[in-house]
Amino acid sequence: MDMLIGGKHISSDDLQEVKNPYDGEIIDNIPIAHRQTADLAIKEANDAKEGLVEMSAFKVSNKLFNVCEKLKDNKMDLAQLLTMEVGKPINESLVELDRSIETLKLAAEEAKRIYGESVPLDAGLNGKGFFAFTQRVPLGVVAAITPFNYPLNLTIHKIAPAIACKNTVIIKPPTEAPLTVMKFAEILNEEFPDGVINTVTGYGSEIGDYLVTSPNIDKISFTGSVTTGLMISQKAGMKKVTLELGGNDPLVVLKDADIDKAVRGVINGAFLNAGQVCMGVKRIIVEDEIASEFTRKLVDATDRLVMGNPLDENTTLGTLISEKAAMQVEEAVNNAVNDGANILTGGVRDGAFYEATVIDNVTQDMDLVVNETFGPIAPIIHVNSLDEAIEVANDTEYGLQAGVFTNDYYSAMRCANEIEAGTVFVNKQSTFRTDNMPFGGFKNSGVGKEGIKYAVSEMTKTKLIGLNLR
Repeated sequence: MDMLIGGKHISSDDLQEVKNPYDGEIIDNIPIAHRQTADLAIKEANDAKEGLVEMSAFKVSNKLFNVCEKLKDNKMDLAQLLTMEVGKPINESLVELDRSIETLKLAAEEAKRIYGESVPLDAGLNGKGFFAFTQRVPLGVVAAITPFNYPLNLTIHKIAPAIACKNTVIIKPPTEAPLTVMKFAEILNEEFPDGVINTVTGYGSEIGDYLVTSPNIDKISFTGSVTTGLMISQKAGMKKVTLELGGNDPLVVLKDADIDKAVRGVINGAFLNAGQVCMGVKRIIVEDEIASEFTRKLVDATDRLVMGNPLDENTTLGTLISEKAAMQVEEAVNNAVNDGANILTGGVRDGAFYEATVIDNVTQDMDLVVNETFGPIAPIIHVNSLDEAIEVANDTEYGLQAGVFTNDYYSAMRCANEIEAGTVFVNKQSTFRTDNMPFGGFKNSGVGKEGIKYAVSEMTKTKLIGLNLR
């Protein structure tokens, strides 16, 4: 599949295979772009700015709605492609398509709600006789760099609000799973002028770095690792940046919790997309008083998951993105066992598969929970009190989302107020997200917010216009 730049299909002498992590079969080849190709994309995006700005909000909104309808028409084909390149179960891919459609709808609606405000200059010294108002205007060119785990939905969370507020876009899709994103860009290009959307495939060390440092890019929106995010923040200069850098999200289960509901929260939160979710449940913090019952029920529920061909609708646990990724999870679990943790179920790797694993007697200083483990792991940490639970929850460099299960409003509000995370859910796991909510974390989980309304704010600048009526 070729890149799309300025409405034209562009290839390269260098190609990379995109493989199905389930069976290793080659799905397609993508070009490996170099700097001259990135330069072309930057030029085309800048050349397209004026035409997009001249469009009415009404027209931009309608075109986004048209893209939404086309996405619906291609839903099953895109879901199957997504499953083949990522390895997630087909039912999870269909959910990602549904969320992507919803995200596009929200952007189409938001395109007509980009308001300024009147400013009472007469509230300041010498301001009497002036009338002033603000406008929110596009930044110009947005570069979006996206990860493999939710390639379509996370891409749309960047592209759709950018275009809704009349920015042109360059998207660098993930090299491991670029195809669904590239197909979507083709659909979007059918509605908008050439150059509004451009795809550049290649390695982050070359293409990503070049986009970040280019003086002709106005905004970087990145989802990925802390290491890369810190590099972007250091190199971006005066550009606006939004960085979503993952999480190490806690799920706190207190002694008065509904244990069955908490177990469902872990199953949905720790094993979704084989645990490759930035806001997935990465640490389960359980009060000792209920730990035995909770652990037994969690093991029973975990053993009912079905690992197999991701295209089979009965499969509930697919592969990781690659065998290398599965080996990294295997190593993290084995190290925890060597340090005294106990595997209660799972713990076996087969190629890119890693079994859903419940591991008990984990301590908060083990690498398994100090670092973000991107795999289907449910590590259990025992605590004796609410105070200790909050302390352990906050003992991390991340602060994306968190969940607490309790039926006591005092405990719920203490956790909500004291856990250091961008979102705290009560009686829901951290993986819950609606596509209109503000999404973004504290600490090393990043800066800025996604969620269409909030992303539009991050992708515009405010201009004041003042009239002297004296």
